[in-house]
Amino acid sequence: MEESVVVAAQEYPVEFYHLMHDGDGDGDSSSSRVHGEREGSESPTFGGTSATFPFSKMTLDDLGTGSISPRILSNEISAPYEVPQFPIEQLEKKLAIQRQLSSRVAKDLEDRRSHYEPSIGTVPDEGDHAFKLEEHDFVPHFQRVSVSGEDTSGVPYEDLEQAARLLVQALHVRERYMAVSHQTFPSTASRFLRSVDSGCPHLLDVIKHEDRKTIEDHPVHAPASKGNPWDCEFMPDRGYLMRSKSGVYNVYKDQTAMDNDEPCSFPYPNLDTFVRDMNRLCVMIADGPLKSFCYRRLSCLSSKFQLHVLLNELRELASQKAVPHRDFYNIRKVDTHIHAASCMNQKHLLRFIKKTLKNHADEVVVNSKGHSMTLREVFQSMNLTSYDLTVDMLDVHADRNTFHRFDKFNAKYNPIGESRLREVFLKTDNYLNGTYFARIIKEVSADLEESKYQNSELRLSIYGKHPEEWDKLAKWAIDGDVYSDNVRWLIQIPRLFDIFKSNKLMNNFQELLTNIFLPLFEVTNNPRSHPELHMFLQYVVGFDSVDDESKPENPLFDKDVTLPEQWCDEENPPYGYYQYYTYANMTVLNHFRRERGLNTFVLRPHCGEAGPIQHLVCGFMMAENISHGLLLRKVPVLQYLYYLAQIGIAMSPLSNNSLFLNYHRNPLPEYLARGLSVSLSTDDPLQFHFTKEPLMEEYSIAAQVWKLSSCDMCELAHNSVLMSGFPHKMKQYWLGPNYTKEGVAGNDITRTNVPDIRVAYRYETLLDELSNIFKTVEKESGPVTPMTRVVIMVSFVEMFVCPCVYVMKQMFSSVLSLYIHMFRVFTCPVSFQCREERQCPIQIFKVCYLHLTLSGYVTQVNFGTSLTSKW
Repeated sequence: MEESVVVAAQEYPVEFYHLMHDGDGDGDSSSSRVHGEREGSESPTFGGTSATFPFSKMTLDDLGTGSISPRILSNEISAPYEVPQFPIEQLEKKLAIQRQLSSRVAKDLEDRRSHYEPSIGTVPDEGDHAFKLEEHDFVPHFQRVSVSGEDTSGVPYEDLEQAARLLVQALHVRERYMAVSHQTFPSTASRFLRSVDSGCPHLLDVIKHEDRKTIEDHPVHAPASKGNPWDCEFMPDRGYLMRSKSGVYNVYKDQTAMDNDEPCSFPYPNLDTFVRDMNRLCVMIADGPLKSFCYRRLSCLSSKFQLHVLLNELRELASQKAVPHRDFYNIRKVDTHIHAASCMNQKHLLRFIKKTLKNHADEVVVNSKGHSMTLREVFQSMNLTSYDLTVDMLDVHADRNTFHRFDKFNAKYNPIGESRLREVFLKTDNYLNGTYFARIIKEVSADLEESKYQNSELRLSIYGKHPEEWDKLAKWAIDGDVYSDNVRWLIQIPRLFDIFKSNKLMNNFQELLTNIFLPLFEVTNNPRSHPELHMFLQYVVGFDSVDDESKPENPLFDKDVTLPEQWCDEENPPYGYYQYYTYANMTVLNHFRRERGLNTFVLRPHCGEAGPIQHLVCGFMMAENISHGLLLRKVPVLQYLYYLAQIGIAMSPLSNNSLFLNYHRNPLPEYLARGLSVSLSTDDPLQFHFTKEPLMEEYSIAAQVWKLSSCDMCELAHNSVLMSGFPHKMKQYWLGPNYTKEGVAGNDITRTNVPDIRVAYRYETLLDELSNIFKTVEKESGPVTPMTRVVIMVSFVEMFVCPCVYVMKQMFSSVLSLYIHMFRVFTCPVSFQCREERQCPIQIFKVCYLHLTLSGYVTQVNFGTSLTSKW
C-alpha cells in the first residue's frame, strides 16, 4: 500500500485516550485522520535552524467561524536593516492574527469543552449503552502529522519483526529489574508489555490516580513543615539477622533460619542472571538491522517534532499567554544533579570564607599529629589575610585546562590549591564536625527557599572506608540542622576501591560493601541502633555512583568473575561490578524497608559521561534515572530504548563543556526534540557558574544557544520534577493531584505552564512508536493464552448469529477476512487488558466497536446498540 504523510487537525477516537487511561487501549492511531484547519508558525525551527512555513489561510473574521480565507500571508519578516518586503498593513495583520489567537484561547479556557474537541468522534450518545464522556475524552485541538499505510517503519518487514522482538525483550528486562527493586517503570510501556506473552508476572505497583483540582482547592505550594523536621516514629526491634552471601546481604528471621540458610523472601537478580541479561543487551545494541531501525525511528522523531513546532508553536504560545500568573519563573524546577560540596558559586564561597575568618578567627579548625591550629593560623601559614582573598586566588573555577583532565578538575575542589581549606570548609567529617560546611549549606538552602520555585537534590559522599561514616554524616545533618523543604539528599559512592586497597585501608571489596550497606540494614532492623541515621534517612532518596568514567577498564565480565570476598587485587573493579552490587544490596534493603513501612531508595548513577557504552547498558537495566547520558548520541539502539522506557536523564551542558564535550555539540536539544525525558542540572556551580541562581543560569544559556522556546523550557522543568525524588504528595501540589495520569489528563497548565498541545503530542507520539513495535510482535506471536482462543471463537459465533451480520459481511471482502480482523482485535493490547481484568463481554464489545470505528470498518449507524442488546 502506498504511504502518505497527512497533516491535519485530527480528532482521535476515544479508544486512543480514554481506553489508554483505563488500561485498555493499544494506542494505534496511525490510521485515524480527519481533515481540519491547517495552521502554521512564523517561528524558527527547533535548534536554531531557520525555516519557513506558510501561515494559516485565515482572516480575522474567519478565526471565530473556522472558515478559511484563500489568501496566504508570507512568513518571512524583513530584518530591521533591510527594506521591508511587504506592505505595513500585511505585517500588522499578521500581528493582529497572533493577538486574536491569544484572545481566542483565553476565551476558550473559560469554556473548556469549546477548546477541546470530544475525542470519541462519531459514537452515538443515545441508548442504554451510551459511552460516558470524561475529562480525558477531550484532547487538545491542534495540527497532527500522521503517516498512513500498513508499513510505516521504512525497513523490510523481516527487519521490523526482528527489531520489534529484540526491543520488547529489552523492555521486559528493564521492567523486571525496576519492579523487583521497587523503582518506577512507566505505566504506558508496562501496559503494552502485558499485551504480549512476557513469561513473567506483573510486579509493578498499581498507581491510584486522583482528579484534577483548582489551585484554590489544592494550592501550588506544599504546606511548610512544622515543628522538628527530624522527628519520626521509632519502630520496635525486629530481631532479624543479616549476613552477606556472595556480596549481597540476606536477611534472616532468626539464628535457626540463618543456620539453615533460609533467608526472608526478598528477591533480587543473582550475578548469573545479571551477566546473562547484560551480555544479551550488549549483543543487541550491536545488531545491524536493529541499529538501522532505531536510527530511522529516531530521525523520524526529530523530523516529526520540527513539523510539530512549525505547525503548532503559535497555538502553544497562545495557550501559555492565556494562563494567568504562571510563567517560566514561577513553575517548579528541580536541580536533579548537584553535588553538595560545590553547590555554592565561587563568590558565595569567597564571602563565606572572609566572613568566617573575620568572626571565628580564633576557633581551632585543624588538629594534625597533636598540633592544633586556629583559622587565623591556617591562613597565616599560607601568608594570606582576608583582604588578599579574591575569586581568582581561590582558583576553583574550571577552565580550558580541565578539558579531558578529570584529575585537574578534582583539584579545583581545593580552594587556593590547599586541601586543608577543603577539609575545613567543604567536609562533613573534620575537626569541627563539619560546622562550617553545614552553615554554607544552610545559606544555599535559604537562597532556594527565597526563590520559592527552585529545589535541589544534593549529593553527599559515603566512601565506605569505615562503618561509622553513616553515623557521622547523620549527626552532621541533624546537629547542623541542614533540613530544608527545598532540598533532598542523595548518597554518592565514589568508585575508589583501588586507592583504598593501595593505601592498605581495606583487604577486599566486600569490606567496602559491608561499610556501606550493613549500617543501613541494622537501622532498618532496629531504628534505635542508629537513631540519628534513622531520622536522616527519611530525607535520602537514593544512591549515586561517581568517579571518572573515562578510566580504562574491562567493561565486560562473565559469571565466573571474582566475588567481592576474593577481590583482593589493587585493580579497580569495572563500572558494572560496582553497579550490580550496589543495585542488588539496595534491592534487598528496599524489600526490608518496605516491609517495615519505611521509605525506599532508587539508583541514579553518573552514567554515559565518558567511557564504554556498557555503562549505559547498566543504567538501562538497573537505574531509575541517570546523570549525563552523553554517549547515547553514539548508540541509537540504547537511545531509542531510553525513549521508549522514558528513563530520566539529568544533563549538565556547562559541566560537559568544561570536561568532555563542547557546548554546541551537546545532544540535549536533540534528545528533547525526540522526546527523551531530559532535564537541566548544574552539577557543580562552584566550578561552572557565576550567579546566585546557577540553575536559572543553566536554563538561560541553553535557551540562548539553542533558541529554546518558553514551552521547551517549561517542559524541561516539568521533566525535572517528575524524575526527582521529592515525595509524591509534594509533587501533587507542584504539578497537580492528577499528575500521575497519562497524557493530557495528567497535565495542569495552570501549574506546569506546559501547553496541553505539547503534552498530547508527546503522548501520542510515544503511543505510535510503541504500537508500531508491539503490533508486529502480536502478529508474530499469535494468541496469547488458551483463553484468548476461546474468546475468539465465542466472539466469532456471536457475530454471525447477530441480525446485523449482513452489515458486517458487506464491510469485509470475505468471511475469512472478518475472522482475521476479529482475531487481530481480540489479540490487541486493549482486549487483552479487558480479559486480564475479567471484564464483562459488553466492555470487550465496546473496545472492539471502538477499534473498528478507528479502523473505518464501522460507520455511523445504530449497529452498536443492536449488537449490544443481542449480545
